[in-house]
Order: sequence, then structure tokens, then C-alpha cells
Amino acid sequence: MTSSAKLDKLIPAAIILFSVVPVLGGALRLAELGGGAEITPDNARFFASPVPVVLHAITVTVYSVLGAFQFAPGFRRRRRGWHRAAGRLLVLCGLLGALSGLWMTVFYPKPDDVGALLTGIRLIFGTAWALSLVLGVTAIRRRDVAGHRAWMIRGFAIGLAAGTQAVTLTAWLVAVGELDRPSKAALMLAAWLINLAVAEWIIRRPASPTRPVPADRVFEETR
Repeated sequence: MTSSAKLDKLIPAAIILFSVVPVLGGALRLAELGGGAEITPDNARFFASPVPVVLHAITVTVYSVLGAFQFAPGFRRRRRGWHRAAGRLLVLCGLLGALSGLWMTVFYPKPDDVGALLTGIRLIFGTAWALSLVLGVTAIRRRDVAGHRAWMIRGFAIGLAAGTQAVTLTAWLVAVGELDRPSKAALMLAAWLINLAVAEWIIRRPASPTRPVPADRVFEETR
């Protein structure tokens, strides 16, 4: 098996694995809202205004699963038409996921374990997620393939942080125990920073030798 074929299998599998927690969480939230679950202090805000959380759950699920295959190098090279069509849907879902997340951060009542620090962090990274997608689209429209790739990877790293946050929060609960507001904010920030560090490593690592694709061809397939 070639290294490209291995990456085609490993990259989507790894991304989907890290997407399990946010996707499952979104599915449970949708089932809760659709199934008429009992309203409690923890979920009352979602029942009072369900559209943002429903939109967020659906778009983040599509973004996570669809995006996994955008980063499989061989799959992307063999199916450039699919890459273009899926990329458009990916950007739309990413923007809707980011904007709905920002709306919930600003307008939903805050749970007891969410303070001003975590709210500010969420606003920064939600904005950075949306901005990365916009910059990625802008880059490919001016035929900057490397810039497009870099910004889309950064955006995906931010959007996929919920899976990493589940790991950091669980590790803290197992090792230390109780979470307070500052520790929760720090652990969620750490997850975003870990994802961005991995993204920058992927962006900057030397590419494996492959036949180069002219920028004009890539641009034609992304219009």
C-alpha cells in the first residue's frame, strides 16, 4: 500500500474519530428537542430558542464528516470535481456552524460553569473559524492554492475542537476531579491551541513528492 493510500484511509478515520463526540452530542440534542424531553435548567435555553442549536448541530455534523475526505490527498486528487462541490457545501456549513455558535454564545443564558473568560474565548475562536473560511475562499479565487489550503486547514482545526475539548475535559476530571470556571476555560482554550498547532504542522511540513497540479487547473475546478 502506498503512503498516499494509507493517508487516504488514516486521515478521514482520525478526523471522524475526533468528530464522534460533537456529532453524537448534536444528535442527542436533536433527539431531546424532537422527542419532547423534560425541560430542565440545563436545557431550557434550547427549548426556548431551538433554531440556533438545531442549525449548529446539523451543520457541524456535515462539516465534520464531509471535511474528513477533503484532507485525504489521494481521494482529493482523483475526484477534483467532488472536491469542488463538497468544498462549497463545506464552507456553507462551516459558516453556519460558526455563526450559530456565536449567536448561542452571545444570546443564550449562560450555564453556571461558563463565565466571562470562556465566553470571550468562544467569541474569539468562533470569529476566527468564520474568518478562516472567508480567507480560504478569497485565496482560491485569486488562484492562491497554498493559501487556500492553509486557511481551510486552520478553519477545520478550529471547527473540530469539540472533540479535542472532550479529551482535555475528561482527562482533567479523571486526574483532578471538579471543574471550576477558570479550569474549564483553560482546558477548552488548550484544545483549540492543540488543534491549531497540529494544523500549522500539517501546513508547514514538507510535502511528499507528487506531480504538481497547475494553479490554473485547480482554479478552473473550484469556480
